Order: sequence, then structure tokens, then C-alpha cells
Amino acid sequence: MDSVDLEVIRTALLWTRSGHRATLGTITHTWGSAPRPVGAMMVIRDDGQVVGSVSGGCVEDDLIEQVRDKLIAAERPVVTTYGVTQEQATRFGLPCGGTLQLVLEPVTAKSKLDALLAIIERHELAARFLDMDTGEVRMEAGKWSDLLEFDGKVLKTVHGPRWRLLLIGAGQVSRYLAQMAQALDYNVTVCDPREEYSAEWPLPNVPIDRGYPDDVVVAMNADAHTAVVAVTHDPKLDDAALLEALKSPAFYVGALGSKKNNDARRTRLADFDLAAHEIARLHGPVGLRIGSKTPPEIAIAILAEMTAVRHGVMIPDLIEPAKNNVSAGCGVPQR
Repeated sequence: MDSVDLEVIRTALLWTRSGHRATLGTITHTWGSAPRPVGAMMVIRDDGQVVGSVSGGCVEDDLIEQVRDKLIAAERPVVTTYGVTQEQATRFGLPCGGTLQLVLEPVTAKSKLDALLAIIERHELAARFLDMDTGEVRMEAGKWSDLLEFDGKVLKTVHGPRWRLLLIGAGQVSRYLAQMAQALDYNVTVCDPREEYSAEWPLPNVPIDRGYPDDVVVAMNADAHTAVVAVTHDPKLDDAALLEALKSPAFYVGALGSKKNNDARRTRLADFDLAAHEIARLHGPVGLRIGSKTPPEIAIAILAEMTAVRHGVMIPDLIEPAKNNVSAGCGVPQR
């Protein structure tokens, strides 16, 4: 989930525990242009303080006033809509006549935000169901295919990391990449069947799978919210994972190594049942060309490129600095 919305949940809990009244707002539907997507959240305190956003600001001003004066969602969840008319759209600053539907709910013990936050902080997915009549909440384990649903009676929201990252190899680059990716709300799994690497994996909150990479990729059922990055430098392991990942809908598939090594990799992959357009999806050398040399810098370059691909941003090759005579080490890409 969006890190801003995670902060909304944390803040709502903090405020209610300190004795304040808090009201949670969630976008359930939009028509036309909208500043924030369906599922975006905000929380309003009884004195008007607010964290999060559901629009460009004018909707928030009206909501703050109504919540502060107990004119809305004081006792139970309600639905409210902004921008039905052109006058409302203009008044509340909605772009191009856009319309915004929100569910507002008073935060109470029935909201179960503490249990929800615990699940999110374990980097797991949760589906939260809010009964509009009673304010009661139940939760279930989430699925990657889950989406926000609202039929007027029950609001289903999905919380937790909405993106997955599978790392092939448990070396230094994977350690930094896993930690940085978690900060961006990825659910991270590391695959490495080599005992000498997997036995010393230092991150207890990042699971390590000792299965063979191609089997792990298939079992993961990679979808359009999944990235697979191979960093072992061992063609037997990296290529096995890439063969399956490149056939999947994964939004990003990358492999560490120099241009020469990745050109050779593409030649090897062509000997299997991969089509040319599937091989062309490979990001190799992986990551943006920012001159990175150390494992943390390489991790930053990879995550930057993954972020650009996620958002559909086309980044042309950056100009690399002139190479000096100092070796960067075997197999370390000049990114």
C-alpha cells in the first residue's frame, strides 16, 4: 500500500490512544479526473488536524469542518460524494468536473486498526471488511488479486505491500536491495539453493527459499505486480529463473552483470523456448546507469529503474563517465 496511507493508519491509532476522536476517510470511487486513486486514505482528528489526502485540498477543508463539528460520521460509517454538480466540482477544486466518493468511519475498537497495522508491518496482505450499518470490521488474509470493493453495505479494502520482488541470490547486493525494497512496500523473497549463501542470510524478516530458481518463479505465479531480479552471477541459477520470469506477466525482469555477459545470456536464452519479444524484456545490465559500483549503489540503481518501469517512465541511457584504469571488480556492472 502507499506509504502515505500506512502513516494514516499509524496516526489514527496514535490519536485514538491519546484520547482524541479520529475519523478515517477512504476513496471508494472516482469519476473523471481525480487527484488521488481509489483506496487513498486520510484521517481527521477532532480538533481539525489531518494526515493523508483524498484531493487537492478543498475537499479536505470541507471534511475537516464537518468532522470537527460532528456533522458527519460521528457515530457510524457514512458515504459522501463531492463533485456531483459542476458547482461542487468548482467549489471543491476537483479537476475537470471530477467526482469523488468517500467512506468516512469513526475510529473505534471495532475498527481493528491495531491488528491491521500488525499485519502490514509483517509485510503481509490483509483484506479488511467494514460493515456500514454497524461499523464492525472483520479481516481475512489478502490475495494478490484482491481489489477495493464497495457495494454500499460493505467496504472491502486491501492493505499491505501491493508489489512483490523475488531476488535470485543471497549475496551482498540482495541484502541491500531487500531492505530498500521493503521501504518501498515490496513483499520481498530471496531464492538461493546454495547452502553457503542461504545459511548466512542476515535478514529475518525477508524469507529465503532454498528451492531451485525456476521452480520458485513458477510457484510464485508472478503477475504484473511482480519483479524478478537475478544477482548470483551463476548462469545455472540466474538463467533458470529468467527462463520462467520472462514468460510471465512480471512487470520487471533484470539480471546483474556486464553488457558482454548479458549479451551472452540473451544468446543462451534464445536456445530455449523464449520468443524474441520475451528476451527483449530483460533488463540487463540491470539498473539505471548512474555510475554505481558498491552493493548499496547498485541496489539504488536497480530500484530506481524498477520504479520508473512501474510508473511507465521512459528514461534514456545516461552518459557514463570516462572509464579509468581502476578495476571495479569481477562481474560488478558499471551502472
